[in-house]
Amino acid sequence: MAAETQFRIGVDTGGTFTDVIAVRQSDGTLFSSKVPSTPSDPSQALLAGVRRILGEAAAGASESRVSAVIHGTTVATNVLLEREDHNMGLLVTEGFRFILEIARQSVPEGYGNSFFWLKPPRLVPADRVLEAGGRMDFRGRALDPLDESSVRAAARRFRDLGVGTVGVCLLHAYANPAHELRAREILAEEHPECFVSLSCEVLPEQQEYERTLSTLMDAACKPVIRRYIDRAADRVGEAAGGRTPFLVMKSNGGVMSARAAVDRPLATALSGPAAGVLAGAALVAAAGLEKVITFDAGGTSTDVSVIEGGAPVYTTRATLGHYTVKIPMIDIVTVGTGGGSIAWISAEGRLRVGPRSAGADPGPMCYGRGGEEPAVTDAELFLGRLPDKLVGGELPLDRARSEDGIGRIAAAQGLRPEEAARGILDVAAWNQALAIRQMTVNRGKDPREYALIAFGGAGPLMAADIADVLGVGEVIVPPDPGCGSAMGLVNVDLRNDYVRTCIARLDEIPPEDVEGVFQEMERQAGADLDAEDAPEDARMHRRSADFRYYGEGQEMTVEFPPLPTKGGSIADVLERPPVGSMRPTSHNSVSTTAAGPRSRWSTSG
Repeated sequence: MAAETQFRIGVDTGGTFTDVIAVRQSDGTLFSSKVPSTPSDPSQALLAGVRRILGEAAAGASESRVSAVIHGTTVATNVLLEREDHNMGLLVTEGFRFILEIARQSVPEGYGNSFFWLKPPRLVPADRVLEAGGRMDFRGRALDPLDESSVRAAARRFRDLGVGTVGVCLLHAYANPAHELRAREILAEEHPECFVSLSCEVLPEQQEYERTLSTLMDAACKPVIRRYIDRAADRVGEAAGGRTPFLVMKSNGGVMSARAAVDRPLATALSGPAAGVLAGAALVAAAGLEKVITFDAGGTSTDVSVIEGGAPVYTTRATLGHYTVKIPMIDIVTVGTGGGSIAWISAEGRLRVGPRSAGADPGPMCYGRGGEEPAVTDAELFLGRLPDKLVGGELPLDRARSEDGIGRIAAAQGLRPEEAARGILDVAAWNQALAIRQMTVNRGKDPREYALIAFGGAGPLMAADIADVLGVGEVIVPPDPGCGSAMGLVNVDLRNDYVRTCIARLDEIPPEDVEGVFQEMERQAGADLDAEDAPEDARMHRRSADFRYYGEGQEMTVEFPPLPTKGGSIADVLERPPVGSMRPTSHNSVSTTAAGPRSRWSTSG
């Protein structure tokens, strides 16, 4: 009987193309391919990509099997970036109805006078924010019992309004989730068709506004992700076999099962870009470099991150559109400039590029699919930087249409067509360079000390211009750069992050109490990894904690060692340096929050 050939497949769905990588596990041979994305139903491109790569990789094999399909998707990101009514409701503690309006007093950089800044639109209209009686304190003690009649009335009101998704954020639920868990039971009784997200499961941390916002973002994604994952899982089963494990990339650089993604959709935001950074980290390790900027430019956007010491930099706070969300993730800055970004003239007569994109349908004018506005790709083709066909000859490019679009831009600006095309590329380069400056210069880093690793469909083509703008002296282009994020997908582990808030002065909390919190999280992590069928001998836990001076509002993260169960002191952990980056070397990462250390804390360096 012929030996069976096994493949591991990574699929990254982008705005313009869906990239596919297959690894033959017997010898590590890579196969790559691209198919046009299908924005109306991304699972169609997923099916086409898996079928194509299997046809190419398994050609001539008598028997083949797919050991896993790992998927990076921007479906959750797109939901959060679209300014739409997500048909959501919000249930809060009595007296907190206007938490979304109060928000934070800070305004975005550049708006020194808040009178000229408009707050972003509400995620939930005021008439869909309802209150529940009952209250917990920050220790998790019930000051007032949950008023179940008010929760039941709210559930019926949501049902009558036709609300399809509800976020529940009750005061101090991170310390004791009992009220939120009971609220979900009541919602299920009164409005069983409703999707529900609880803050105690999405973000069990202090800070009411951030917890509320993260819960609502999770709720907004939940129905869309469920429909998409169900379709995608069917497509994977159709193409690779119904018993093939289907895993979804998370923003923190790990993966989870498709069924877990349905319950925790917010964890998938920016999953595709995270895979690209992991691919960059692997390439950096192979090249022996220490400081690298990853530059992942696709058809719709460009994702930028920094790798130091061979590992990505992690964060717990991300900006998605107008909103800041707290989720563990690789630190990435995204700018709406890519190969499909549309060039246009502003009302002031200035040349602009993006953030609107031609995407995959209709695409840039040179695609010949009905696009009527010139894009960056049209300027590249006009200047002779692109061949007449892309994707292995499957996508012919129409130079005459590019000339027509560039000519219109040139006429509006009083330039020669060559100057207009060059101007489009210059504006695009500066947009992307500003994203890199945000990751480097704005954080005290000099980009000239870093190498630039360029991948994505448009990355290598744009990298030289970016290097000139920033003064970067070294540009690295890996093999198969157009499938860089898909490459990262085939080499990832399961990774889960757990957070608990433990508010106490460090000189007042017994070490055994903090150790108990960590052990509780590790038990939860073990149960979740059991559900994912992760082998015991391949698991690892890492601990970290956030500390701050007494009276301050910002924390600093330090790695946290195991603590004595009786006696002793934990003050020595404060002498450890802050964690600059958390290496994704474990199958499981455990973190907690211990705010408010004593004021005499000092650090060196």
